[in-house]
Amino acid sequence: MMNGTIHNEGAFLNNIAKNLGRAPITEGISVPEWKHAPQKEVLKHATQNDLVAELKEQCKRVHTQFHVTDSKQVVNCLTKVIEELGNGPVIIPKDGRFSEYGLEGILKENDVHIWDHQAGNENIEKAESANIGITFSEMTLAESATVVLFSDKDHGRSISFLPSCHVSIIPKSTIVPRMTQAAAIRSKVTRGEVVPSCINFITGPSNSADIEMDLVVGVHGPIKAVYIIVEDK
Repeated sequence: MMNGTIHNEGAFLNNIAKNLGRAPITEGISVPEWKHAPQKEVLKHATQNDLVAELKEQCKRVHTQFHVTDSKQVVNCLTKVIEELGNGPVIIPKDGRFSEYGLEGILKENDVHIWDHQAGNENIEKAESANIGITFSEMTLAESATVVLFSDKDHGRSISFLPSCHVSIIPKSTIVPRMTQAAAIRSKVTRGEVVPSCINFITGPSNSADIEMDLVVGVHGPIKAVYIIVEDK
């Protein structure tokens, strides 16, 4: 994603400050230190294995299949999962981790479309017709069984939204206690890095309990979700 140019920033911020009845604040901004921060106590002393156990328990509550494997067996695990979900078509982002984890062979054996930003709407069409979308989780919240996905030109949001099933490969090191740790994404801005065009927090398959609190799974997205936790190399 290319960096853009901000126009009329000063006038825009001055107008907001004027309507708030104060002078513009352009420096000295810092994150507040709250007197009470109970969110920092959640799973505070949990080990990485404890977080895996918590994630597994939460997966039961959000109707998500849960598998644990290692880098040597992840190919076999993913092969089995794809077969159980009914095979392809499959859509994946353009992500070097598929090669890093040795998954090229299994992907070649299935009808796989790799997201190509130059293909335009063809990507959307492929996602609509896909049975399975496979992604890598950038960060994983144990407290709620939530995977965090970063969207950019090589990773469209449709990959995890339009296919019938969503499989997320989760490196064990990405698992953190809760949303508090995921908020550390702001550090990308501090370091001057390009931030994702969209950050998606996905908890299991799509579901809704809007009508009389009756849970319905698979209403506006994938009807099945599978998490594959991979022990780090």
